[in-house]
Amino acid sequence: MKINKNIIIENIKTIFYALVIAIVIRSLFIQPFYIPSSSMEPTMLIGDRLFVTKYSYGYSKHSFPFSPTIFKGRLLFNAPKRGDVVVFKTTQDNRTDFIKRLIGLPGDNIQFINGDVYINNNQITKSLTSKSDVIYCGNQVKVNTFVETLPNGKTHKTVYYKNNSYQNTGVFIVPEKHYFFLGDNRDCSGDSRFLTGLGYVPEVNLVGKAQFIFFSSDFRIASIFSFWKWHKTIRFDRFLKRIN
Repeated sequence: MKINKNIIIENIKTIFYALVIAIVIRSLFIQPFYIPSSSMEPTMLIGDRLFVTKYSYGYSKHSFPFSPTIFKGRLLFNAPKRGDVVVFKTTQDNRTDFIKRLIGLPGDNIQFINGDVYINNNQITKSLTSKSDVIYCGNQVKVNTFVETLPNGKTHKTVYYKNNSYQNTGVFIVPEKHYFFLGDNRDCSGDSRFLTGLGYVPEVNLVGKAQFIFFSSDFRIASIFSFWKWHKTIRFDRFLKRIN
C-alpha cells in the first residue's frame, strides 16, 4: 500500500501545533493538578483534581515545563494575598509541586502558642465548628474543626488533632520576597514550620493560584475499572467546587 507523504506531514504538523497550543495554555493561563496527600483537608481531599491559574501572580521560570532559566525573577508580578491557596515549587528540589495556604507575607512574624497561630503578635481568631469530624492522615483521625479568620478578613476551615501535637514554636520571621505556608490539616502537613524541610518559599517559586475542583474521586475504595462502584468512588458533590 502506497503511503501518502503529504498526509503524514500534515498529521505531524497537526500534532506539533496541538502540543504548542497545549504548552502555551499550560504555561500562561491554566493548568490542572492532582491532590495526592491529605495535608490540605478539609479544603482539598486526596483525589481532588483542580485548575490553577498561572497568570494570578505573574510568571517565573517555574511557569514553564522543566523550569527553564529563560529570565530571572518574575514578570507581570501580582503579589499573592494572605489566605490564598497556592501551588509552588518546593525549595528542596525546585521541581516538585506543593499546595498550601499562604499565611505569612514578607516581613511577618509567625508563631504558634498553645496551638494557636499568631501573626505579628496578634492571634488568628478561630471558632470551633465540630468536635466529631474525621480526616485522613495515613489512617482516619478524629479532629476538631475550626473556622479561622485571617487579618485581612479571609476565612477558611482548619483541623487539629484532639491532642494537638504542634503546640508551641519560636518566632518565624519571613524574609523579603519569601512567603510562609501552612496546611489546613495542621497536624498532618509538612510546611513552612519545618525550616529544614519546606521552609520559607521564595517569590520566584510561586506557580499559581488554586481556583476550583473540576473532578474528584477516591479510588482507595475501589478500582477505576469497577464502574459499578463509581457512585461510591466519584465525589460528584465536589465537581466545580470553588476553592476558598
